[in-house]
Order: sequence, then structure tokens, then C-alpha cells
Amino acid sequence: MRTVVSDAVLKQLFWDARTHNDWLDKPVSDEQLQQLHDLTVMGPTSANAQPGRFVFLKSAEAKARLKPFLSPSNVDKTMGAPVTVIVATDYAFYEHLPTFFPHADAKSWFVGNQDLINTTAMRNGSLQGAYLILAARALGLDTGPMSGFDNLGLDKAFFAGTEIRSNFLVNVGYGDESKLFPRSPRPAFSAFAKVL
Repeated sequence: MRTVVSDAVLKQLFWDARTHNDWLDKPVSDEQLQQLHDLTVMGPTSANAQPGRFVFLKSAEAKARLKPFLSPSNVDKTMGAPVTVIVATDYAFYEHLPTFFPHADAKSWFVGNQDLINTTAMRNGSLQGAYLILAARALGLDTGPMSGFDNLGLDKAFFAGTEIRSNFLVNVGYGDESKLFPRSPRPAFSAFAKVL
């Protein structure tokens, strides 16, 4: 039987977690990134489609490849982060369904149905990006997810010749809490939620 996690865990994942723009000079290891990936892919996706693709940019050379595609307001925070993750989506994910969903001929559901491919890929790839953020927090890391980059240019630089397309970026590391501004408001349950 499952139990409710502790208040400390809820604080780390949600209540006290923040989006960071400034980073401490503290590295993130390749082993931590492997663990981050392995937790991320445990989250549910439709028919275990697993369309998320993650490129972990750590080296100066990798960051230099990314830099020309960043909006000006995202350059400093991205160059200063120990790691930047390109959260991308593979629109040919269905080719892997015989491995990831062997219970049925799931590949046939998608072949030739571009609308279903697009919807399934975007929805589930985005979910996996969200899982990555929560997994990072669970591992004691901070994140700074963002849009604000040239998707088409980035895709040509990193994913040419594939069906992989960038979705968003996530800076990962240890945030400098001294540079956080006050948390922005969140909606009350009564504003946007209903129980019917």
C-alpha cells in the first residue's frame, strides 16, 4: 500500500522548489545525469511510447554550439549553468514500439497517421520533460526550464537528418538561492479547478 510522502519531500519537489537563473560553481556528474535520465523514463507515457530525447550539454564546446540559438535574455543563465538539457521529441518514436510495447502491434497504430504521431509525440515528450524537472529536484538538483530559443536553428545543429525536434531547454545544477526573486503567484483551486 502506498503512503503519502513526507512534508520534506513535498517541499523539495514542489512547495520550496524554484526556477533558477543563477548557478553555484558546483559540477553535476555524469553519474547524476545517468540517474536523472533513468528516473525520467520511469514516468508513464502512452503505450510506453518514450518519445523524449535528452541531450545533456556540459562541455564548453557543446554550450558554444547552443549559444547562437538562445534568446539574449537566456544566454547568461544558460552559459552559467553546469548542464543544459535539450528536451526533444522523436517523431519516429513508433519505430521503437515493438521493444517498448511488445504486448500489441502498437507500431501499426501510428504508421501513416501523422496527426496521431504528432499529438502523441508532443504530449508524451512534454510529459517526459516535466518528469525530468521533478526527477532533478528529487536528486537534490535545481532546474531552470525555458523556451526562448530558435528551435529550427537548434534542430539543424543538433538533430539534422532525424525526426527529432527540440521542445524546450532545462538548465540543471545547484541554484544560487541568494539571487532568487519572490515566487510569482499561483492560482487558487477555486479559480481554475472543479470537482464534478
